Amino acid sequence: MLAKVLWVIVIIVVVAALWVRLAPTDAGKWHKPVPSPQDKDFNAGVIRVLPAAKDQFDDLHLIALATPRTKLFAGSVSEGMTTYVTRSLLWGFSDYATVWIEGEDLVVYSRHRFGGGDGSVNRAKVEKWISSLSNP
Repeated sequence: MLAKVLWVIVIIVVVAALWVRLAPTDAGKWHKPVPSPQDKDFNAGVIRVLPAAKDQFDDLHLIALATPRTKLFAGSVSEGMTTYVTRSLLWGFSDYATVWIEGEDLVVYSRHRFGGGDGSVNRAKVEKWISSLSNP
């Protein structure tokens, strides 16, 4: 009986791990700006507005792509909005970071997809990106 329970638990864990990595993702849900962005920390992520940083979009794009386990998910620098997906090392949980130009500002909105909180992982990632912009 115990062996059956253990097998059921193993199967549930494997299915959950596969779902986190292979679940379909709707670009329309993740690749969009937030209205009236302002600096904000929340349980699932962070928003940062970089005043007068429009000319740094190309640099931030390269910094994001250099982040481990991060790839461009949607958009392009030339269209003025990009969304990146970064996956956690062990489970492959996905975090989405959308970067766009708002007037003369550069906005970064990073949030996780699964779970209730991200343990400030998105804030740390975005702050590292911004720090890399100011420290070549």
